[in-house]
Amino acid sequence: MNPFHDTATASHQMSRRKVLRGLGTLMSLPFLETFAGRASAAAVPVKAPLRAAWLYLPNGVNVNEWFPTGDGAGYQLSASLKELEKHRDDFMVVSGLAQDFARSHGNGGGDHARATATYLTGCMPKKTAGADIQLGVSVDQIAAQKIGHLTRLASLELSADGQRSAGRCDSGYSCAYQFNLAWKNETMPMAPEMDPRLVFERLFGFGASGMRGEGGARRQRLQKSILDTVLDEAKTLQGKVSGGDKRKLTEYFDSVRDIEQRIERSEKFTAQLPPDMKMPEGIPESYEEHIRTMFDLMALAFQTDTTRLATFMLAHDGSNRSFPDIGVPDAHHSISHHQKDPVKLAKLGKIDRFYLRQLSYFLDKLKGIKEGSGTLLDNSMIVWGSGIGDPDRHNHDNLPVIVAGRAGGTWTPGKRIVLPGETPITNLYLTMLDRMGVRAEKVGDSTGVLEVG
Repeated sequence: MNPFHDTATASHQMSRRKVLRGLGTLMSLPFLETFAGRASAAAVPVKAPLRAAWLYLPNGVNVNEWFPTGDGAGYQLSASLKELEKHRDDFMVVSGLAQDFARSHGNGGGDHARATATYLTGCMPKKTAGADIQLGVSVDQIAAQKIGHLTRLASLELSADGQRSAGRCDSGYSCAYQFNLAWKNETMPMAPEMDPRLVFERLFGFGASGMRGEGGARRQRLQKSILDTVLDEAKTLQGKVSGGDKRKLTEYFDSVRDIEQRIERSEKFTAQLPPDMKMPEGIPESYEEHIRTMFDLMALAFQTDTTRLATFMLAHDGSNRSFPDIGVPDAHHSISHHQKDPVKLAKLGKIDRFYLRQLSYFLDKLKGIKEGSGTLLDNSMIVWGSGIGDPDRHNHDNLPVIVAGRAGGTWTPGKRIVLPGETPITNLYLTMLDRMGVRAEKVGDSTGVLEVG
């Protein structure tokens, strides 16, 4: 059931769909208790929808500093995971997960391509650099087929690392495998968007196609931000909701305005670049700012129930990005083959902690959005991980995986779960689908649901 279905009385006929028409079809709204269930005074409170996101970081981790010790609620945070210490009660570390089809199985090299391709599909990619790619359906798209019609966007695909759907990348594998997490079917990857401006426009009604050229001109003609065009209607709406919902709307509009302003600042930087240097519109100069802007957009998409499913590739596996801002000018992939060199391992640890700080930022964002008697994080399932464990070994077992959120109250985080070795990571995904009410026999090579409650 859509929690925003029109159940209002004649005096409060303000269903979510009608609110959207009143706001010029430009903005979706956060979950508002005022209109969640007013058919009668004794109406049972409507539960907020459950969201799911899968976040991918490249090249494995420094396993000596990443993995915690112990299990259960009394486990000890590792040096890297201390970046998440304030969120200890909001996430689980799930150890023992593996993705078997990321291994060679007679196909030779290509661990980075297979790691990404297999991460959400649990399927073996066909080794080809041509157009005859073949993989499987990813977990987010399995869910989108069943619940995508409940929201304006069936799913949201993000990247902070560009997108390539053709060409040769890793050891004879198509770039499509290495740069896409989401797959609609065996031959169709869901291309992620890396430009925050285009994501913003897609979320708020302009659509994602054709915006690079005409979008800027259209905005200039309007000479107004999205919020400016709906300000009067927003004020009217705020006069018809409860005090708690009024504060929620204010916070929501402030968040939208903040993202708009940050994107505008990025565009001003882009306008100052030399004419022969091309940079996609709206992409922040800072990698960290880019990641955080994407997290803000994902949070808004979940908050407004614009979508309940998202994937985010922070960087493709095999990425050679450097991190001079944290004292690592070296290429990530190059130093990941550390051969136990303590200097390289220390640098890998810095990169791991950088990425975990971005996760901490996202969890802060979700926890700061109130929803019903809890928070948006309470009504989410956030998977954070990599398709490689120790990058020096290119192993695909005991993957570094964190699961945050409470799945609508059906999960109790704040612990470490140690599963038997070689447990398919797709078993976790099958469990997530079950929590969302999506019935699926399998996700790739899954063998059953997990007991992670």
